[in-house]
Amino acid sequence: MTALMEFQRTMARAVMQPMSLRNSIKRGGADRRTKDGVALVKPNSRLSSLERLEIYNRSYWSRVLDALGEDFPGVRAVVGAKRFEQIRRRYLDDCPSQSFTMRNLGKHLAAWMERNRTLVGPNYEIARDMARLEWAEIESFDSAEHARLGPAEIAALEPTSTLHLQPHLQTMQAGYEVDTLLLEVRGSMKRRGGAARAVTQKRIARASALDPVYLAIHRHELVVHYKRLDGEMFRLLKRLGQGATIGDAVESAYADSAFTPEQCRQHVQDSFALFAALGWFCKAAPCNSTPHTFERE
Repeated sequence: MTALMEFQRTMARAVMQPMSLRNSIKRGGADRRTKDGVALVKPNSRLSSLERLEIYNRSYWSRVLDALGEDFPGVRAVVGAKRFEQIRRRYLDDCPSQSFTMRNLGKHLAAWMERNRTLVGPNYEIARDMARLEWAEIESFDSAEHARLGPAEIAALEPTSTLHLQPHLQTMQAGYEVDTLLLEVRGSMKRRGGAARAVTQKRIARASALDPVYLAIHRHELVVHYKRLDGEMFRLLKRLGQGATIGDAVESAYADSAFTPEQCRQHVQDSFALFAALGWFCKAAPCNSTPHTFERE
């Protein structure tokens, strides 16, 4: 390892270590990361080595905390600002950035919530659904779009055929109408010119769904959209995305359906027509292709 690489890694460990609750480098026990970082920073006439290191530590954590807040305004709105502050600090302590881009900061947030229900609080279930939706939106916005299947290619499909779905197409099942609620939160943010107010418990109660909410999250012309699906459509897409043949996917999706056989046939036709019209069926990616990403600031 070169001296420069060792210097960079030592500084990264010192700068990226979690801050104390007072937004400063944790001094208790003289953390080894702090000691190693301080040894590499020269003091000046106004600041000690530790104080200079602390400036970078604060700057780093201010940016990653803000980035997580920008990506998950819906979670913030349903748990409240004070609890969200605790959640994002604890989450980033447990799941620090492992990527060159802050786009990936929230990748594990929903799974982390499942392990920390008490910290998330009484609105855990809707907060988890909201985190899953907001992460799916990030994935949809950044994922590739492949060439769509044409009408002739779709007409030539057989029950034994398999289909490729657009990489930007995401699906999820929720217990709350989080798609509608997230749009309301963003509307509030625009009107207020900043963070949305916490969602009231009455509004959260109204968002609770008697039946599962099935969602497709997809991108069209650099805009992410939500599409409500029924159970049969949702299961059909899931099985196709898992590589099942068309025949197997249809059989699985409609196995417990209340539709009559004739209704099933019509629903299958309508579903495939909708999916094709939305461009969700695509050609396989060329072997030498790489996913297209849109840089986030």
